Amino acid sequence: MALSLGWKAPRNRCGLLLQAMRSSGLLLFPCGRCPWRGAGSFLDPEIKAFLEENTEVTSSGSLTPEIQLRLLTPRCKFWWERADLWPHSDPYWAIYWPGGQALSRYLLDNPDVVRGKSVLDLGSGCGATAIAAKMSGASRILANDIDPNSLHQWLKKCFWTYRTRVLIGDPGRPQFSGHSIQHHLHKVVEYSLLEPTRQENSGLTTSTVWDFQP
Repeated sequence: MALSLGWKAPRNRCGLLLQAMRSSGLLLFPCGRCPWRGAGSFLDPEIKAFLEENTEVTSSGSLTPEIQLRLLTPRCKFWWERADLWPHSDPYWAIYWPGGQALSRYLLDNPDVVRGKSVLDLGSGCGATAIAAKMSGASRILANDIDPNSLHQWLKKCFWTYRTRVLIGDPGRPQFSGHSIQHHLHKVVEYSLLEPTRQENSGLTTSTVWDFQP
């Protein structure tokens, strides 16, 4: 998501945060072997009202038109305002990142990947991949974001301890392409991004789903 004009993702923030949000990871656990407890929270009414006023529900311009999401779009005020005028934490969740688009499209096209499984959507952002997993028949879904410990050592532990399948969606950003995790990835599928997404992401043209195999 490199937003146009006013809102720019800060480059001096923690690299883990940006990587976790710009690439989407999905963990698929065998039935009965999910290592988490369910949790939920509710937005403060004032924050909820603010977000509803300053974001838009949309399904256009992405690889998954069947999913409606509440996002920050060019029709929203803060798309054009300076980033420091946004009164809450950086709204990375309000952008449908290309990595998430590829992973969500893959699940919708291949529902057997998640059907009947417990799914952890790691670095969930706008939640599209979790929604796609639900639409594809996953039995239990947890959308999780943001954890500074989510890099690949924890993913390796999930893989070897729980026989977890780890899928990652990424459009080829330097933070991901240059990471040592590349040695453990197998390309599953590559998608061409739609023109609106290309324009919003500094000319990125494709997004790929990877299978993590340590």
